[in-house]
Amino acid sequence: MSERTNEQWVADLHGAPGVQAQALEDLRMRLQRSILYYLSHERSDLASRSSQELSQMADDLAQDATLRVMENLSTFRGDSRFTTWANKIAVRLAISELRRVRHKDFSLDDMTADGDLQIENTTVSALNGTTPPDPERATERAEVLQKIDQALSEVLTPRQYQALVAIAMRDIPMDVVAEQMGSNRNALYKLLHDARRKLRLYLESQDLPIDYMLELFH
Repeated sequence: MSERTNEQWVADLHGAPGVQAQALEDLRMRLQRSILYYLSHERSDLASRSSQELSQMADDLAQDATLRVMENLSTFRGDSRFTTWANKIAVRLAISELRRVRHKDFSLDDMTADGDLQIENTTVSALNGTTPPDPERATERAEVLQKIDQALSEVLTPRQYQALVAIAMRDIPMDVVAEQMGSNRNALYKLLHDARRKLRLYLESQDLPIDYMLELFH
């Protein structure tokens, strides 16, 4: 595989058909190796997959990653090695695709019951992992969580609730949520912005500023 400087990579990927084809194949092979390493060594959830399966996954993702690099080629500024920059794009794409596949069976309908919002212990789960509080602090946390759950169910519209809980608390990819809502990323960004603003204003009206809650659950 040819070694190129940053300038040579960019020039070859913009080059004549024969030169570009070779550069694209070299890039694809590099990205395939990086993705395969990521899948094999940094994803414990894929430990049960055979080497052949992982290799096939890496091949498929490398094709998409090569296209993604080409789409973003004009943004490369040379602050790092070209291959380092391209590998980051490839790994981010792999992470996004694995999240999408993991949540492919997710349904927004599971978050409602008979048309009403179905509040679960989502907020509690999102704040787990903190140091066990003393009894007084535990009581204070429980009261705050109750107000947050009340805000989620009473202040937000059903669509705002579904979007905010799915994306911010359940880590569902935005594209998956947008598709199920019959929406797009821009509209979903606006929906989330409005939902967060509503929550913030409501919680502040309940004497629950963000700084206080962050300190309480630290």
